[in-house]
Amino acid sequence: MLNKKTAYVLAIIGATGAVGKESLDILEERKFPLESLRLFGSKRSAGEAMTCQGKEWKVEELTPTSSFGGVDLAFISATDAISREYGPRLAAAGVVVIDDSAIFRMEADVPLVVPEVNPSALLRIPRGIVSIPNCTTTPLVMALKPLHEAAGVKRVVVTTFQSVSGTGSAAMNELLDQTRALMSFREVKADVYPYQIAFNLLPHIGSFSEGGDCSEEVKIRCETQKILDAPHLRVTSTTVRVPVMRCHSESVNVELERPLKPNEARAALAAMAGVIVYDDPRKQLYPMPLDATGRDEVFVGRVREDTTIANGLNLWVVSDNLRKGAALNAVQIAECLVRGR
Repeated sequence: MLNKKTAYVLAIIGATGAVGKESLDILEERKFPLESLRLFGSKRSAGEAMTCQGKEWKVEELTPTSSFGGVDLAFISATDAISREYGPRLAAAGVVVIDDSAIFRMEADVPLVVPEVNPSALLRIPRGIVSIPNCTTTPLVMALKPLHEAAGVKRVVVTTFQSVSGTGSAAMNELLDQTRALMSFREVKADVYPYQIAFNLLPHIGSFSEGGDCSEEVKIRCETQKILDAPHLRVTSTTVRVPVMRCHSESVNVELERPLKPNEARAALAAMAGVIVYDDPRKQLYPMPLDATGRDEVFVGRVREDTTIANGLNLWVVSDNLRKGAALNAVQIAECLVRGR
């Protein structure tokens, strides 16, 4: 755990990426008690100036000789290779690491945390590393927790509609470039994704297993079970990349242990910290990526009964993957550690 201080030295590895930039905005918005910032990036980014809390901070090149003396906390939001190398190294230096990769998520001695859902997992951090869930798992467990407490969740079927920002800045640029090319009747080039993403859908996120599941689908199942402390919960998913710049959406079907009417489900969801119920079919009110962009909350709508199974409900869930799905979750974890809980 962190030593109690009035202000903290925070390092951000991957500071110039989409999540890193979002982290700086959120640290400023939430007035996180910063003594100092250490920003790390690639050789190409070294020397770049970034601002946070009214000060300018220079990006340092991350190298094997980088020193982390005096750093209290570190956010890692880069590649799996960077997390694998620098996560344990930072922890060994006494830094509490909050990691955004999948490298440590399923390790038994690494807490996997969404502060609104399982903050007690932060009471023990034996390896000095805390993991952030996948950016689709986080909004899913935010919606599932109140339903699980109200009526017990037996089975979850989820289809995700994931924006290109989940892949990073290069993917966002690729969507823009392809859209411009199509509008100008020019040839479309695909570098980040295996196929054109503009005006298209790709039912493939991550690598395929022998059984045909994508790695993203495996993450959703395993991470949901770990966060909810429900190892026998049945979770199946199909993950889809869509030509949306920002925010992930999810179609969720839930089978409950006990009956729960849609209005009861809405009430339980509305009482959940960090969740906004946005649901009025008569007025055509339902969450969309445009509603959630730049917002901290997880939006839930289209709550309705599934009459094909006993105790079934359907939900539509939308959240900003760069904020609650990544940067905000990291800052909230840091805030919990600063408060000592």
